[in-house]
Amino acid sequence: MSIIVAASKNQHKIKEIEAITSQFGMEIIPRDKAGVPDVEIEEDGTTFEENSYKKALGIMKLCGKITIADDSGLEVDCLDGAPGVYSARFAGEDGNDQANNDKLKALLKEVPYEQRTGRFVSVITMVWPDGKRLVARGEVEGHILLEEKGPNGFGYDPLFVPLGYDITFGQFEPEEKNKISHRANALKELKRQLEEQQPDA
Repeated sequence: MSIIVAASKNQHKIKEIEAITSQFGMEIIPRDKAGVPDVEIEEDGTTFEENSYKKALGIMKLCGKITIADDSGLEVDCLDGAPGVYSARFAGEDGNDQANNDKLKALLKEVPYEQRTGRFVSVITMVWPDGKRLVARGEVEGHILLEEKGPNGFGYDPLFVPLGYDITFGQFEPEEKNKISHRANALKELKRQLEEQQPDA
């Protein structure tokens, strides 16, 4: 079985990704178990693809094993795609989920609902020591509310209503959200690419 190192420290992300990669004989281990020092890879790219690749490449160079990384965030159309790659630090480097949500609500308070469109984006990158890489992008479209609803999820989930639904990601049960989320869609694309590599899998 191939060992893949997760650039992320987020156990929830790792579990979601391994549900797919395990089908291809790939076991994911956290970066600390691979002997990777506790360093932060600077996310200074201008796209999710750049940041995802930079994280995967940086950790791969430290451990010498196949590495997988995810970069994700929210794009709001009327804000020209913001917060985008700055989603986690929208309200500042020491910003937290509530501060980020408060800033987003303040920026959108005069915008009518039908114009508060956007999408969650997830880009998952796998890199091999020989330089090979796979890049899988997943999105989910929706609208942004001005009031948080629901206790579940994290980040902007309580403000985001996916298209075709009348509840926020914060009101979804986690297993239901994971079926339609941006990360789920990126994982489906990753699975498709892995299947192309292993046609008999």
